[in-house]
Amino acid sequence: MERLPGFRDFYPEPLPHPDVWSADARQYIFDKWREVAQRYGFREYDGPPLESLELYTLKSGEEIVGQLYNFEDKGERAVALRPEMTPTLARMVAAHERNYKKPIKWFTIPQLFRYERQQKGRLREHFQLNADIIGESDVAADAELIALLIDSLRVFGRFCDSSQQPQRLERLPSTTRRYRAERVCVLSGGG
Repeated sequence: MERLPGFRDFYPEPLPHPDVWSADARQYIFDKWREVAQRYGFREYDGPPLESLELYTLKSGEEIVGQLYNFEDKGERAVALRPEMTPTLARMVAAHERNYKKPIKWFTIPQLFRYERQQKGRLREHFQLNADIIGESDVAADAELIALLIDSLRVFGRFCDSSQQPQRLERLPSTTRRYRAERVCVLSGGG
């Protein structure tokens, strides 16, 4: 039986075939991301991969439903596999914000799911590093997140210099400070 389209299997080394994904390589990347985030004083958090569908429609509107893996569970609740972490983070912080000293500096490496038309290089599930600073409006928080992003690329020996494509950052609107790398540098020799 084959796996579902848009999903991956991660095999331990040695790999049975050169075209499969390595669980060891994935763990190496996650370990490096954790190392960098913790060096900046971020604490790791996680949330459930299954949330109320309403959590996502409140943030993004009803049009998001067509892009989600969603269903009605046995308790007749509308639920969805998480397509992003921001709503989960907001729910978690809102529930216990008074118990944490500000600013809150948290990171996570979630597995995320989107039911979208498959495209080359775009799967229906992926992992990403999220880092957020909550409760700090100073521009220094933005600078810290940009530095964390740069160091998370440098730890793998990858970041742009003046002879390469520039790194483009997108500021995501939210009460948290968050940036997303839109394009990773194309390095000579295959990047």
